[in-house]
Amino acid sequence: MNRPEVVVVGAGIGGLAAAIGFRRLGWQVVVCERAGTLRSTGGGIGLTPNGLRALDAIDAGRTVRSRAVEQRDGGIRRPRGDWIARTDLNFIRDRFGDPVIALHRADLTSALAGLLPANAVQTGTRVTTVVPGAPGRRARVTTTRGELTADLVVGADGIRSAVRTALFPRHPGIRYAGYASWRVVVPAPAQPVTAGETWGRGARFAILPLPDGRVHCSALASASARRPRGNEAAELIRRFGDWHDPIPELLSGVTTSALFHDDIEELAAPLPSFSRGSVALVGDAAHAMTPNLGSANLALEDAVSLVSLIAANYAAGGGDIPSVLRQYSACRQTRVMRLARRSRRIGRIGQWSSPVAVAARNIGFWLGGLLPAPVTARALDSVLGWTAPVIPASAPAIAEPPLGGD
Repeated sequence: MNRPEVVVVGAGIGGLAAAIGFRRLGWQVVVCERAGTLRSTGGGIGLTPNGLRALDAIDAGRTVRSRAVEQRDGGIRRPRGDWIARTDLNFIRDRFGDPVIALHRADLTSALAGLLPANAVQTGTRVTTVVPGAPGRRARVTTTRGELTADLVVGADGIRSAVRTALFPRHPGIRYAGYASWRVVVPAPAQPVTAGETWGRGARFAILPLPDGRVHCSALASASARRPRGNEAAELIRRFGDWHDPIPELLSGVTTSALFHDDIEELAAPLPSFSRGSVALVGDAAHAMTPNLGSANLALEDAVSLVSLIAANYAAGGGDIPSVLRQYSACRQTRVMRLARRSRRIGRIGQWSSPVAVAARNIGFWLGGLLPAPVTARALDSVLGWTAPVIPASAPAIAEPPLGGD
């Protein structure tokens, strides 16, 4: 009898969470990451109660919380600085049992990777081929370092997922959503910084305080077509440098080399399934969406849901992984596709540039800000109210596959 084996493709947030979950079950885990090192750069990230519940389910919540700072205030402003709506975020903790926290993405990745054995993550390992397997045969993964076989493969390799392409070669892939993103982490200014978003005409700017005297800045702006890359720092200042304080100060020392610039993309069409054979997809590989509803938290949900269903199957004496993965796909698709549509609508509202449309949008924000916190909280239930499944502490070993099963 051998321990079950899982190969995770991609050492991002969802992939590392899945690896931690399966390691906790006693599985042998290999994580293949195409980059030469784990991501040490990038912007900040906000984790909401649903994501924190997922982390708690794999015993990673305390570690992540220790590296984060709680967000206590929020709101929406106009570019000139006046508040359209302002919110005390303590209502989120009161309703959902956890706050919104923020940390640097690199610190989150480091915290998760630190919960795995040192040799579990193989950097500089690009996956070139994935064969899903069939009854009696294990999945096969070909990498630049050689071939691996496994009882389960988790595709967590992001928006341009090679695993997704291997499973669904006829899928149209990703499409441009009509706007661009700039992200940067800068030192906090002398005056206190409040978390929030500023909505202008076809443009948005978000400020997120991080631990250790840093601030995450994220800008989104409409662009009818992908434009050539250039001096992105100058472009960012051109678009947002005359907005309210402290935005000009936050941007004053930004260099192009420190910026992360992306054209916002999403899946051109939903996938028919989040699995095929003994291969499952999580995070952006499964449901790449616009960045308006916390896709990283959904990736954590995916990982924990997958681990829970597999663990329950083995605890019940099963072992039919393709069948379990079909259950995983069914339980996740309805939720994430609904939220992907909602995120797309929010993005389109953010792209409005007509003065009349923008004024109507701002009135809507203002009216929403007048509602009592419990009413606002109920509107968030469908996003933040997700409950993490219970994961058994261990799962039985499984027998070697039949001769020739590899």
